[in-house]
Amino acid sequence: MRILLHYDMDHSEPGLDVVSCPEEDDERLYELLPETEVLWHVLRPFTAADMDRAPKLRLIQKLGTGVNTIDLDAATERGIAVANMPGQNARAVAETSLLLMLAALRRVVTFDRLTREGRGWPANPGLVGGEIAGRTVGLLGGGEIAGLLRGMLEAMGARVLFTSRTPRPDDPAWRELDDLLRASDIVSVHIPLTDETHHLLDERRLALLPSGAVVVNTARGAVIDEAALVEALTSGQLGGAGLDVFEEEPVKAANPLLALDNVVVMPHVAWVTTETWQRYFAVATENVRRLAAGEELLHRVR
Repeated sequence: MRILLHYDMDHSEPGLDVVSCPEEDDERLYELLPETEVLWHVLRPFTAADMDRAPKLRLIQKLGTGVNTIDLDAATERGIAVANMPGQNARAVAETSLLLMLAALRRVVTFDRLTREGRGWPANPGLVGGEIAGRTVGLLGGGEIAGLLRGMLEAMGARVLFTSRTPRPDDPAWRELDDLLRASDIVSVHIPLTDETHHLLDERRLALLPSGAVVVNTARGAVIDEAALVEALTSGQLGGAGLDVFEEEPVKAANPLLALDNVVVMPHVAWVTTETWQRYFAVATENVRRLAAGEELLHRVR
């Protein structure tokens, strides 16, 4: 069974025919698709037109959770199964979210630049950062990533609130979204991108945050209205942001967020750890085995 790993890395599995293709190399992708039976998909959108180039395709296996980059309706129309692997990157994303909070609070980007320029001492009193302890952190989402992050934050002395699509009145930390934003010194995004969550944090909602608040996003860029975020950061309404995701990816150098000293950025790699890849390939390989055996797939989405 021909498996296409749509990512720039070499990987082999005993007994499986795995070929790889960088996400930016469409020419190689189109050469490989006609014989591909299973696609191991990461981030580059996979469209109906791509599927039409793959007549043997039986399964699109998302290496991760979010399937917004897969045309699910087109897959269903063509009889192509789609599966993901929820929770396999949760530890890595939770740790990266904490990293971005700390980096934004402690002004790591600015201090790094000043130190490299030989101007790190004395530290500018206006750049002195803050601590997690004693702050209120609002989590958008109540899944595994948010749960792991909540434990980390509470261990550091933060007060943690969260919101989720389904109300949880039994948990005193649960809040309606607007109430959560009004109370949060830091807000961290951990929800999927859907029609309902697109620009969920818009100009009105960002304005609900306390002055100097920090926004962290390791989920999907378009959950936040980037134009509104730039305005809130440049006006001083927000104190900083830590972003692993953007509305357009890969993010272009001209994006105004990249010019701001109070923004810490990463290129959608919160999930990338050695341990995450090991878990990904274990699930992906098991689903190939199940597909070949005609068994029910793990975490089938469509």
